[in-house]
Amino acid sequence: MDLQKEEDPIQPRSYWRWSKQDFFPEPSFQNLDSYKAAVSQTCSRLGDRLLDRSTDSRELVELRRESENDMEKCLTWWDLIWLSFGSVVGSGIFSITGQEIRNHAGPSIVLSYIISGLSALLSVFCYTEFAVEIPVAGGSFSYLRIELGDFVAFIAAGNILLEAICGASGLGRSWSSYFATIINDDPDFLRIKVKSFAKGFNLLDPIAVLVLLVANGIAMSGTRRTSILNWASSIISALIIVFIVVMGFVHGKSSNLRPFFPFGVEGTVEAAAIVYWSYTGFDMVANMAEETKNPSKDIPLGLVGSMSMITVVYCFMSLALAMMQKYTEVDKDAPYSVAFAKIGMNWAKYLVSICALKGMTTSLLVGSLGQARYTTQIARSHMIPPWFALVHPKTRTPVNATLLVTIMSAIIAFFSSLDVLSSVFSFSTLTIFMLMAVALLVRRYYVKDMTSKNDSVKFIVCLIIVFGSSIGVTVLWNRNYRGWIGYSVAAIIWFLGNLGMALLPTHRVPKVWGVPLVPWLPSISIGMNLFLLGSLEAVAFWRFLICSAAMLVYYFFIGLHTTYDVAHPNVQK
Repeated sequence: MDLQKEEDPIQPRSYWRWSKQDFFPEPSFQNLDSYKAAVSQTCSRLGDRLLDRSTDSRELVELRRESENDMEKCLTWWDLIWLSFGSVVGSGIFSITGQEIRNHAGPSIVLSYIISGLSALLSVFCYTEFAVEIPVAGGSFSYLRIELGDFVAFIAAGNILLEAICGASGLGRSWSSYFATIINDDPDFLRIKVKSFAKGFNLLDPIAVLVLLVANGIAMSGTRRTSILNWASSIISALIIVFIVVMGFVHGKSSNLRPFFPFGVEGTVEAAAIVYWSYTGFDMVANMAEETKNPSKDIPLGLVGSMSMITVVYCFMSLALAMMQKYTEVDKDAPYSVAFAKIGMNWAKYLVSICALKGMTTSLLVGSLGQARYTTQIARSHMIPPWFALVHPKTRTPVNATLLVTIMSAIIAFFSSLDVLSSVFSFSTLTIFMLMAVALLVRRYYVKDMTSKNDSVKFIVCLIIVFGSSIGVTVLWNRNYRGWIGYSVAAIIWFLGNLGMALLPTHRVPKVWGVPLVPWLPSISIGMNLFLLGSLEAVAFWRFLICSAAMLVYYFFIGLHTTYDVAHPNVQK
């Protein structure tokens, strides 16, 4: 009998388990003494992690074992196009456009969307090359960990998780507000007011919580099911957008486009930094690479194709609105609904409402998919407990990671209006996109044990020159300098930095699909993201620094030691 028992195959472990070993299996956390010993080595361990870079094979193969079950490869380029469309085309275009036409851009809002769209498309190029070469759920976290190291990846991971969780909460609150205005003109109609709570946290929103629970529940049930639901509803939304654009052009007047720059070029650029939010979300789609059937073909078609289409859609929608009403008459909160009412098509506002609600719903759905997969890869690296990396054997989705994101976003959505956090989102997003462009340049020009020390120094110098000249342009613009000499000098310096980089030998060439015109296009992406960052208010910088400081506290006391133990499994036993 004993022999028979020894020969029995090992039974798979239950998915729902809660032991300390599942959350903190690392040697540094086995007991209080081992933790004290680990903390005493913080400085040496930090030095190790600052210089450590992951590898393609580690992110693709080794870390995936932490999930115990594989995610299902079920997505094609068609799914990715509509996942990107559903994620990006949310409430932003319906609300931010009116606000920026009135406050900053006027009819030149079209150019604002072109500027932001070009910057987003350059970031898409960078994401696409990485996603094709490293089709893993971690997205920018994995890419930055490979090229810029463990520490930079953690800072990026913390900020993008903050953005994702608070962004989902904000969408839940927006959904609740929009739905309430359909029933009653008061956006707080469905909220519960608690006078004893501080302002900004005193309007409890059970509807937002319910919407988040439903969206995340669908995402947990299966990726393929969520994708089908998304593209079916997104096609309906696309048809409504076509109607909005056509009716806008039919009833629009070219006279409403004059003056085209009522607030000057400065207003157009400032609006570009703000409407950039309407383009965010595609990075969540890059996190679906692990579930894509043919990454080398499907990802470029899905990401680049969808963002090109979305840029065109946004330009036509903003132009249609600018033609329908004089910029001084555009409503800031519900621009399209009011514009249709002004031309005698009051019934059309319901189509706009349906389109906006659908956009927010699909943004929540796709955001839930992307956020959970991002969290999964972070957990696989042990920066957060590996329990969150587990993939459910039946649904083939990261249920634990989805639950983490759901619970945190639902709590924030229930209590907070999130108004004070909006600028943090923009800062985090633009910073991540800038780092992705830097990571792409590092991937092309620096390969460990292959690039000579001389070439490494030259590359770093060229990169510093590109950064310095880009920051110079941003500073000149924000100090209201409009002379051509300063910008010409900065442009020449930028050109020389890129020329020097272009003359360096490349040690890694993309196998299937790569960003064209390297280093020029990634350097333009760096410059545009720095320029847009410089257009944000000073309070955004302070909030970003405060959030990053809080993340560093976690890193020094937990994340640093867990990742060190994983990287050095034989040091402690």
